[in-house]
Amino acid sequence: RTPVLVLAGAAAVSAFAPAANLAGLRTSSTRAAIARGPQMQEMSEAIPFMPKPANIDSSMPGYAGFDPLGFTDYYSAKWMQEAEIKHGRVCMLAALGMVFPEFAKFPQFASFSTNPLEAFYQVSPAGWGQIFLFIGVLETFSYEKSFYNFEGGAPGALGFDPLRMSSNPASAKQYAAAEVRNGRLAMIGFSGMLHHAIVSKQGPITQIVEQNFYPK
Repeated sequence: RTPVLVLAGAAAVSAFAPAANLAGLRTSSTRAAIARGPQMQEMSEAIPFMPKPANIDSSMPGYAGFDPLGFTDYYSAKWMQEAEIKHGRVCMLAALGMVFPEFAKFPQFASFSTNPLEAFYQVSPAGWGQIFLFIGVLETFSYEKSFYNFEGGAPGALGFDPLRMSSNPASAKQYAAAEVRNGRLAMIGFSGMLHHAIVSKQGPITQIVEQNFYPK
């Protein structure tokens, strides 16, 4: 009987051996994972609680890792950057145009209101025709370079640098980043001045001087 009991006991023990080995493997892998630590996802610099956008290159001028709606997951990042730079340039000019008439006017516009919203309707049809013609010509010459030559050049690079400010590569990088940041500020600033003009019926400088934020 003793040999039979010994063999039966050995069989019973061997039945649990694979489970013990698997448990040992699981324990080993768990310990290795703990030793490696959690695999942290790289987070956005602009919004630390959101992941870094995968399709935005940190070498882009003005890079901040900001794309909370994921536009660059569906559209070209360079195309989006081209649009941002163009809107920034337009709004920098627009912000200047909101303020300049309160300080000086060309003789032919002396009778125009300093309220930009009123002056908008005082422009003659011929004047609007000249504006749209200029915009059309500018877009015609910049369209191909802007949208078809991304691989060969940087977005927003139209070859316009009469003062040769970007002849130095280090300076060019600095100016490109400054342009993007100032363009973003101008987009916000112009929007604020426009909405204040709607409420106060005045230009931005007059409104600040008279503190006429909510006219009676």
